[in-house]
Amino acid sequence: MRPSTSTCFLLLMAAVPCPGVAQGPIIDVHMHANGATPLSDGSPPPRLCVNDREPCDNPPSKYQTNEALLQGTLEYMRRFNIVRGVLSGAPAELPKWKQAAPGRFVLGAGGVLGGPAHLRLDSLSAAFERGDYAVLGEVGNQYIGVPPNDSNLGPYFALAERLDVPVWIHTLGIGARVPRFRVAAGNPLLLEDVLKQHPRLRIYVENAGYPFLDEMVAILYMYPNVYVDVSTITWLIPRPAFHDYLRRLVLAGFADRIMFGSDQMSWPETIELAVQSIEKAEFLSSEQKRDIFFNNAVRFFRWNGQALLKESW
Repeated sequence: MRPSTSTCFLLLMAAVPCPGVAQGPIIDVHMHANGATPLSDGSPPPRLCVNDREPCDNPPSKYQTNEALLQGTLEYMRRFNIVRGVLSGAPAELPKWKQAAPGRFVLGAGGVLGGPAHLRLDSLSAAFERGDYAVLGEVGNQYIGVPPNDSNLGPYFALAERLDVPVWIHTLGIGARVPRFRVAAGNPLLLEDVLKQHPRLRIYVENAGYPFLDEMVAILYMYPNVYVDVSTITWLIPRPAFHDYLRRLVLAGFADRIMFGSDQMSWPETIELAVQSIEKAEFLSSEQKRDIFFNNAVRFFRWNGQALLKESW
């Protein structure tokens, strides 16, 4: 018989392995509060596919309203002891999520910088000063074909550097198939101009720059203030492909710069898939898994790890 969730947490305290529950607390550095996004016919969207099947034959989430998405995400956070989530998304949804789970979410100012009013430079500066946001991101300018080294983004990175605000950026070769998205704008090497101009900037690259492995390794080697998350590739691409990419990052010496993310979007169930993708990576030591799940994020965000260890659900 499968142990209950409460029993599992008791087993964890006794260092007894429990199926389906991560060992120790987790920090999820890549979460979204976008609200429900039904298809044009009103049906719930299936989980994203990596190939061209239309419609995608993955199942939709069972959480199909804004409130259900919030409660479903919290349900999985409790189950896997995710004590902190870095959250970006719809401005109207972010305060609801933060209020629903006090202390669990750190809010990011995400989207296309310079686009919506809340992401213009003067608005962002005031919002960071007030403490409305603690992270700049997810920065999604790649979705309109704009690379990170575009001169129009420079003032935003300067602001983040001046205020010591971490930056979370979409810089990789895959994304939603929208007309203005450009694969070439996601090459991690384009970050080098940014890092040269803003040497104190703390930045993390979502999906570890997939599939630009060599370019990502080069940036990580040269710039210690760059970290990565694994997020969507933990469940979107085939698991052997994800494990191959992750293993090569670890072999290159960067197990201490990789952070866990789920990118659960409209599918809270993907949190479980993301956790399992790390738990079942047999090439990772228990210490490396702990680093990915928790320690690396504590270091990157400069949080109090001992305090977070006491925040278990």
